[in-house]
Amino acid sequence: MPYFDAASAAPLHPVARQALLAALDEGWADPARLYREGRRARLLLDAAREAAAEAVGCRPDELVFTSSGTTAVHAGIAGALSGRRRVGRHLALSAVEHSSVLHSAAAHEAAGGSFTEVPVDRTGAVDPAAYGGVLRADTALACLQSANHEVGTEQPVAEVAALCAEAGVPLLVDAAQSLGWGPVPGRWSLLTASAHKWGGPAGVGLLAVRKGVRFAPQGPAGERESGRAAGFENLPAIVAAAASLRAVRSEAAAESARLRALVDRIRSVVAERVPDVEVVGDPERRLPHLVTFSCLYVDGETLLHELDRREFSVSSGSSCTSSTLIPSHVLKAMGVLSEGNVRVSLPTGTAGADVDRFLAVLPGVVAEVRERLGAPVAPRSTPPSPGPAASLVVDALGRRCPIPVIELAKVIGEVAVGATVTVLADDEAARLDIPAWCEMRGQEYVGEEPADLGSAYVVRRLG
Repeated sequence: MPYFDAASAAPLHPVARQALLAALDEGWADPARLYREGRRARLLLDAAREAAAEAVGCRPDELVFTSSGTTAVHAGIAGALSGRRRVGRHLALSAVEHSSVLHSAAAHEAAGGSFTEVPVDRTGAVDPAAYGGVLRADTALACLQSANHEVGTEQPVAEVAALCAEAGVPLLVDAAQSLGWGPVPGRWSLLTASAHKWGGPAGVGLLAVRKGVRFAPQGPAGERESGRAAGFENLPAIVAAAASLRAVRSEAAAESARLRALVDRIRSVVAERVPDVEVVGDPERRLPHLVTFSCLYVDGETLLHELDRREFSVSSGSSCTSSTLIPSHVLKAMGVLSEGNVRVSLPTGTAGADVDRFLAVLPGVVAEVRERLGAPVAPRSTPPSPGPAASLVVDALGRRCPIPVIELAKVIGEVAVGATVTVLADDEAARLDIPAWCEMRGQEYVGEEPADLGSAYVVRRLG
């Protein structure tokens, strides 16, 4: 069964498995002890730290291992903010950061601090100048991911890091998605990553803090990992994480080129074979193994289930796949279609034949889901209504995505050119998907108005 969700968790690399099994026999003792077994464990821990630091591009004494990438993010942000509290309590971050960064920002605000989200363009990238523009005299920390976890867009880290350095603000880079492919460029100050993203075992994160960065670990003091990560080190997992990081780096150049060619094929074939689809993310400056696309008039949850029935494991940022009815904050920030969203992230070693079979199956699955929902087969093409422009109101209250957009598509041809259709909806995804539909269909999105029990989205027919 092809597994296409490496951005969530990559399959365990063979080197990680071998290192884990070996370390279970050799690295079970306390590395802080001076007896033979402890010294052996300490040698393994030191070797793992040196290997990880070499991959990150920092000194071994600047890097600690944590219990997860999320823990690394939380510890990194909290420690940096506390260490620079005399400067101020302002935090800068992009609007498409991982939820661990957003949760840290929310906690910081609840404790009396403040934060500013830097918007992104339609590809998901920040403008370095815009990022530099939010840095203030009281900015204690800036955060920017190296590459986005949902759409694969790489961020201009080096440019932003230079602006942060000029402003005297440390930059924390979440490199969870990119570290397996190569080091992060630029003058970053702190870096976090997660081993299960590159084929290491789950439960191991990295936190690197450059020398000279003011950092005050939060929480009860600990004796291990420079006091920045509490608890006994999971040494076998750490050894496996470092060994697999070195292994995937040695394979990265060749595998990156091979997977990029497969992803390019997905991007082009999906756009050719699936009607009414939007391939999102930067087409060039992106991770080599990840592609995301959204399909009009498709229930994302049903689409993923149907692909799973055909033995393809993919993920989605669509609100249709969750109980919250809130679309992905990444897709929302980009202003792109969220309904029928599919993220394909290919693990190392993915066979081209599996990708070809996926591309053969996908168009039929999308068509089947659309037919089940009663979606229009093709854009309505009716002549303008005679006489003065009329208007229509579509009541989609209480109906989940993509029904509000489907109902809009069904009736847009029934009003005269220049007339409007008002869609009443209480699904949060409508706020994103109706404007996206208008852009894809060449209609005018007039705006949103308050309405009883929801919102009224007004669309003007242009043709």
